[in-house]
Amino acid sequence: MGIFSKLQEKIKSAIPRSVIRDLSEVLNPDQIVLDQAGLQAFETDALTAIQVLPFVVVMPESTADVAAVAKISHKYDVPMVPRGAGTSLAGGAIPLSNAIVVCLSRMNKILDIDLMNRSAKVQAGVTNLAISAAVDRDGFFYAPDPSSQLSCTIAGNIAMNSGGAHCLKYGVTTHNILGVKLVTAEGKILEFGGPFFDPAGYDFLSLIVGSEGGLGIVTEATVMLRTKPEGARPLLLGFESHEQAGDCVAAIIGKGYLPVAIEFMDKPAIKACEEHARAGYPLDVEALLIIEFEGSDEEIDASFQQILRIASGFNPVHKRIAGTAEEAEAIWLGRKSAFGAIGRISEYLCMDGVIPLSKLSHVLSKIAEICNSYKFQVSNIFHAGDGNLHPLILYDANRTGEFQRVEKCGAEILELCVMAGGCITGEHGVGLEKRDLMTLQFSETDLINQMRVKLLFDPNWVLNPDKVFPLELAETFRRDESSSPDGESA
Repeated sequence: MGIFSKLQEKIKSAIPRSVIRDLSEVLNPDQIVLDQAGLQAFETDALTAIQVLPFVVVMPESTADVAAVAKISHKYDVPMVPRGAGTSLAGGAIPLSNAIVVCLSRMNKILDIDLMNRSAKVQAGVTNLAISAAVDRDGFFYAPDPSSQLSCTIAGNIAMNSGGAHCLKYGVTTHNILGVKLVTAEGKILEFGGPFFDPAGYDFLSLIVGSEGGLGIVTEATVMLRTKPEGARPLLLGFESHEQAGDCVAAIIGKGYLPVAIEFMDKPAIKACEEHARAGYPLDVEALLIIEFEGSDEEIDASFQQILRIASGFNPVHKRIAGTAEEAEAIWLGRKSAFGAIGRISEYLCMDGVIPLSKLSHVLSKIAEICNSYKFQVSNIFHAGDGNLHPLILYDANRTGEFQRVEKCGAEILELCVMAGGCITGEHGVGLEKRDLMTLQFSETDLINQMRVKLLFDPNWVLNPDKVFPLELAETFRRDESSSPDGESA
């Protein structure tokens, strides 16, 4: 079976109608979705290859609402699937037919802005861009910037530990979250961290960020605000080969330079993005780097001169520095539109692996070989500065068996990343997509210890079940745990 085709709707028993009755007692009618058309809006996420109609969708508007729903879930032993905006690319928000989908999109208030402490407290349904917009006039911004930042929410960012183009300098979500409010599987409300750095005690915050909704439902977050730079401009460098571009990136980082972003696009991606966004990309190169620096005009110019000296050793055939804010905006519009631009051409499976920068040119060559062996086209668009690869494998969803083949192709690419010294996800999470590939990176003992942590937070295994951990191993673990004489994990 393929990675996704193993999804099983394991309904332990018929869902009692009293679940709906109890939900109706704690929520308003417009906060509960039961009709077929309404449920269909939640049957998948950005990984559209799987659609599963949920049992019911609830739209909480407060932490108290979420806690009330969790208590009902716990009472009836009904699974809950937390959901932000549904932009997950790994199937993290795909429901089960016996689950309550807890959609946080109505929890979209900015609760407090504390400029003195460079922080903001927000509900989990707030978008990244909404935070930046709220503090823009004061000279601050929220740094993580996934390509879906216009619509993706803090809830999903925390679940998957999302990154973005500028994570090279500012880090991913875990480096920009100061605190969270969390509802447990039993409906308890916990708080970790707060509006300060390095709180006392164990670092539970880092455990929650990236846990994919499996340890609790985050309802509020305290985020770090950054001071806006004086200015920022990108540089375009075009090369005749992937290897030259990859080696140039490794050389820049190896020399100790830290641009705010280094993005990579290959020829198919360049063509698609240029046709879509008219960003002024060169069409006669095999690989393009977008390198951005921040600071004053003098600082940026000096940084670009240093980068151009390094790049000269790799024979770039195209060089262009954005001279105006409009040119810079166009360059980034092209990059941010990349996934949509490719989607206009073909269905695709977007992978998300990480590798050491020293292996970049080697891995890019091997990715091409793997995709050629399956007779798939591939388009590479990724965060080159930190080695976070996003090969987009193009396929025809109407061909019988095609999706199973593209699954296998993607699995080989992720195995390649691990063998190169990297890992199977950088910012998209594990979800359903990589659930059965966790064994590429972790031993059975590693995974059992991870599942023991989940069990402490979620004893009945109702929070986003059937995600993250290999299905058969998780079922065996839960069976052994439940049969343990002392009730503890084996």
